[in-house]
Amino acid sequence: MSPYWIAGVDEVGRGPLAGPVVTAAVILDPERPIEGLRDSKKLAEKRREALAEEIRDKALAWAMGRADHHEIDQLNILQASLLAMKRAVEALAVRPSEVLVDGNRLPTIDIPARAIIGGDDSVAEISAASILAKVVRDREMSDYDLTYPGYGFARHKGYPTAQHMQALREQGPCEIHRMSFGPCQQSHLDLQTR
Repeated sequence: MSPYWIAGVDEVGRGPLAGPVVTAAVILDPERPIEGLRDSKKLAEKRREALAEEIRDKALAWAMGRADHHEIDQLNILQASLLAMKRAVEALAVRPSEVLVDGNRLPTIDIPARAIIGGDDSVAEISAASILAKVVRDREMSDYDLTYPGYGFARHKGYPTAQHMQALREQGPCEIHRMSFGPCQQSHLDLQTR
């Protein structure tokens, strides 16, 4: 009888005004358990980084998916998130028997799948995906901070903090801002009329 592999899938980056939405798919190895998996948002950054390394080392398979700011603007954030999830699942080196996705929506894939609300804190495979996706996206946004200084991407990762909103008002949007999002559109319009 062939083994029954479960892939957990989660996304990071639906709420920000800039940057990509990043997803991960993870199949854990029951022979190599990982302690302390939970929702990435509930873990300190150092703990997340350490767990991400352990996941990459011990998981049976893992893969990343993403949709950039252009795709988010073209498709909308929900559809871009689902596309990124599909990309992560399809990139897995091991085909899962079932896919468990955090939330209430499923990507279009040819593998049985279930959506689990709160899965990032209750299903180990989804927790692992949540951790990998957050670590990868956070690093990417810190890199963008060097390319697009003045927005504070390393600090807020593109989320609409007071600092980010102020930078948008003063500088207008940069290349990685999601122009279909209201605050980005508004800051662009405001700069045009100054």
